[in-house]
Amino acid sequence: GRAGPASVILWGPPGTGKTTLAHVVSRATGRRFVELSAVTAGVKDVRAVMDDARDLSQLNRRQTVLFLDEIHRFTKAQQDALLPGVENRWVVLVAATTENPSFSVVAPLLSRSLVLTLRPLDDDDIRTLVQRALDDVRGFGGTLAIEPDAAAHLVRIAGGDARRALTALEAAAGAALSAGEDRITLVMAEQAIDRAAVRYDRAGDQHYDVASALIKSMRGSDVDASLHYLARMLEAGEDPRFIARRIMIAASEDIGMADPSALQTAVAAAQAVAMIGMPEARIILAQAVVHLATAPKSNASYLAIDAAIADIRAGRSGPVPAPLRDAHYPGARSHGHGTGYRYAHDDPRGVVEQQYAPDAIADAEYYHPTERGAEREIAARLERLRAIIRRPPSSRDPR
Repeated sequence: GRAGPASVILWGPPGTGKTTLAHVVSRATGRRFVELSAVTAGVKDVRAVMDDARDLSQLNRRQTVLFLDEIHRFTKAQQDALLPGVENRWVVLVAATTENPSFSVVAPLLSRSLVLTLRPLDDDDIRTLVQRALDDVRGFGGTLAIEPDAAAHLVRIAGGDARRALTALEAAAGAALSAGEDRITLVMAEQAIDRAAVRYDRAGDQHYDVASALIKSMRGSDVDASLHYLARMLEAGEDPRFIARRIMIAASEDIGMADPSALQTAVAAAQAVAMIGMPEARIILAQAVVHLATAPKSNASYLAIDAAIADIRAGRSGPVPAPLRDAHYPGARSHGHGTGYRYAHDDPRGVVEQQYAPDAIADAEYYHPTERGAEREIAARLERLRAIIRRPPSSRDPR
């Protein structure tokens, strides 16, 4: 293909500037710019763009920049229709997605594109954006000011989403201008965006403190305090997806195998929240919070992985024992791979004596289940399993 810029996949949460970046790329390069949305476009639309791009490219070597929003909504067939244009460099594809491209974009397209990951904007970024919109001639051109607590409220409800911040600012500015005011106050901002700005405390936005208090209250099994902090976050306009992410982490970190269904509830809640949104998302989050707060607690899995990682970082590792190595590729057997491997299903107990770990950590025990909840049963089973898998060192065959 002809040399030139590669296609790009922009991956990031909503309102982080994916579409804006695409417009910047098109303007900077002086190329023809075409925009499609995977929500409304079909294979026919894609083919039409490709045909035009090919004709233009052959006539005057002018490339087309195709901006495709929400590429994860495209089926495999629709994505395949993009390939000829990308391969022949008729188009520079700039695709945007909120989903992980490794799972949502077809391999041939992925391998021909550069994936750029965009992070959620932080509070300072949003604050700057709001101020620029007020000052810039393309915005309100300095005709409006905003009070600090009103600005803090806009930042908080934006949740890292620039588009949400600007939409809220527009509504608040509209309210101020229609009232003949030249300052946006907190009351105006609240009324305009129909959200009560419940202050986390007198010092203003204690976003992370309240999130931390929710986690610690669930960990401490105080269901009422947990619900209080959940309510406080929701009323302050916190992004329900942020809350759902914290709940998923807590389900593994603080409950783990003491109640394995807690993680299932948390993941289901996160998926449901993403599909449903507010205000109904509050009901789903409440169920998850109640489950986690009232569940038996264990951090054994969390401690186990950190202990295993600490050993690896300290250099306690080594080759995989020969019986466990992959014996499927040609010539593997001649290296001794797979020789002597004992198949667990051949034993009526479904478990056999065998060394699975490298020599350096053959006797390591990372996982120490508690006596709480489902882990009590796991503890008893684990004792039996370890006794079969590893005989006491004195009774092992000499190596």
